[in-house]
Amino acid sequence: MRNATRPSPPGVWQAGAAATLGAAAVLLIVLALLPWQPLAALDRNTASELHTVAVEHPALTRTMRILTDWVWDPWTFRLLLAVVFFRLVWRGERVLAYWAAGTALVGSGVQQGTKAALGRERPRWRDPVDSAEYAAMPSGHAMTAALVCVLLLWLWHERGASSADVWWRSAVVVAAVSVVGVSFTRVWLGVHWLTDTVVGVLLGTAVALASTATWAALRPGERLPAPAGRRG
Repeated sequence: MRNATRPSPPGVWQAGAAATLGAAAVLLIVLALLPWQPLAALDRNTASELHTVAVEHPALTRTMRILTDWVWDPWTFRLLLAVVFFRLVWRGERVLAYWAAGTALVGSGVQQGTKAALGRERPRWRDPVDSAEYAAMPSGHAMTAALVCVLLLWLWHERGASSADVWWRSAVVVAAVSVVGVSFTRVWLGVHWLTDTVVGVLLGTAVALASTATWAALRPGERLPAPAGRRG
């Protein structure tokens, strides 16, 4: 008799990915704060080179400020999540709506707690092109973007979005561009080190994946109902 392969329990891959990303974030934090000289040099050189370009190209820097303050601002992502929250409540899916909102609150708590615990200083410039408050690590912009994008993609996938669908692929590309883009703007504007943004992306993605893993484990086999127009 052939031994049947047992399927993995729900949420296993998300939990594994969340643990891996979380561990990577912790390792990067340790190396950045020691500091490990190769990483410190990468931070300094990247920040310095981008700041020089930012000062020399004020029009481009203004564009970066518009992107970071409006297009990819944390409140923009929170507004998107709020729209989805009320949509889910309106459809009667209150548990899922509050789960998504709770995940965002947990992410915010992790972000602020980590900032307070690490207290990393932001880059300082003689001729700054922008300013920001609170500690540098992790980047709140990068962490919020990663967390919300992963959550929204998960919600859409659970509603039946196919990885082969052109709209799904487009959404993944938009999410990736948004996360990378907002991280780049923060370093360009001289308010974050490169490692601040990378840690933010790692932690935001880890929190979101941990949330989806927990949801899958608590509600195994459950799939969100597809919109009426997609029911076969």
